[in-house]
Amino acid sequence: MNSLDQQIVSCLVTNARASYAEIGKVVGLSAPAVKRRVDRLLETGVLRGFTAVVDPEALGRGTEAFVEVHCRGNISPARIRARLEPLPEVVAAYTVTGAADAIVHLRAADIHQLETALERLRGLEIVDRTVSTVVLSRLLERPPNPAT
Repeated sequence: MNSLDQQIVSCLVTNARASYAEIGKVVGLSAPAVKRRVDRLLETGVLRGFTAVVDPEALGRGTEAFVEVHCRGNISPARIRARLEPLPEVVAAYTVTGAADAIVHLRAADIHQLETALERLRGLEIVDRTVSTVVLSRLLERPPNPAT
């Protein structure tokens, strides 16, 4: 990925609805040249797609928590993922270093739904224990910046 590609990605991060012509004006390329580069960025996996950014609170999912999951025995990441996928409140999950096997990000409508989701998570046969942290406010959230 060269500096032109980084500029194109930066434009798309700022406004994924920008036309190839608009991006071309910013980076100094024709619209067809921008399209070819975007197609290549998609093919190589630099860009994984285009999406709308939605406010979870506007969808009634404003209560969130991060949960350390400590598993019973030696559990593979694929098995952890398979057990977490059916839980609709799980919006992200990561394997991590340290004492926990995974960190799970939950979103719920309210504290009662969050509690129910935590109970279902704790009830999974792979889970030994959990440590939960409820989010009070979001201080900072950044999209990836290809220029840094």
